[in-house]
Amino acid sequence: MSPLASTAANGRGIAEVVTGSLVAIVTPMTGEGAIDFDAWDRLVEWHIDSGTRALVIGGTTGESATLSEAELHQLAERTCERAMGRIGIIVGAGSSSTAATAARARSLSHLPVDALLVVTPAYNRPTQEGLYRHFAQVAEASAKPLILYNVPTRTAVDMLPATTGRLSQLPGIVAVKEAVPGSDRVRQILAASRSGFAVVSGDDATAREAILAGARGVISVSANVAPRAMADMVAAALRGDASEAVRLDAPLQGLHRALFLEANPIPVKWALAQLGRIGPGIRLPLTELSESHRPGVLAALRAAGQMA
Repeated sequence: MSPLASTAANGRGIAEVVTGSLVAIVTPMTGEGAIDFDAWDRLVEWHIDSGTRALVIGGTTGESATLSEAELHQLAERTCERAMGRIGIIVGAGSSSTAATAARARSLSHLPVDALLVVTPAYNRPTQEGLYRHFAQVAEASAKPLILYNVPTRTAVDMLPATTGRLSQLPGIVAVKEAVPGSDRVRQILAASRSGFAVVSGDDATAREAILAGARGVISVSANVAPRAMADMVAAALRGDASEAVRLDAPLQGLHRALFLEANPIPVKWALAQLGRIGPGIRLPLTELSESHRPGVLAALRAAGQMA
């Protein structure tokens, strides 16, 4: 394992990259499903200008299940060239196969990205020991820091705090994106893990309380449409200013809920299209937001101050 374990690209410490509001960025597409790289470039600049700490490329919100290996590399390479160290870059490397995930981590390690995000294997439902061995093998293959990703609602397996704590002891595993809602799981993981191991919330609706309980930030869906508002709310929570964090989070709560009225990223891509940030493209088997949910998303955008 490379000594890069605790150091991100461009001289940044990994702790800096995972602290604050990180966006689980959408992959803009044309109506025919091709990646819209011009829209991508505009999104990257918008997030840099809006205080987003890092871009998480090719995650669930980025439609990772339908991106080819070549497309994932192209997005990462283009972003590294464009961002030039102005924002952290994290790339999704997970799959349901340990061997395939390790190979992808090895390949992505050649890029000047800051870290790799590796989700628990979906569908095959490994045991806790299987999860440990999976991530240990991927960490051994990677020359970049790994951020674990636990999202039971997507994968049908919950990586328990004791397992995360074991993994935190391995070189190169530096953080976990924990999508189990609330603050209790954050406290349990921190208690089980080595000093300095980072917990990042993966649940927008409870990110504020997670940060106040010790999480370092959030990998956010809502930050796709309200990047500055999310950055400000997270900054207040990181300062320990609970009352200000509550005030800033209040208008965002409807957005946190509305962006999950249908499977992510259906609502957030539709919302961004209404804001003129991207086109309407999304890849099957996902489809455009149902008409019945559109008023709710529009109302949430207005309440969050993102639409007149």
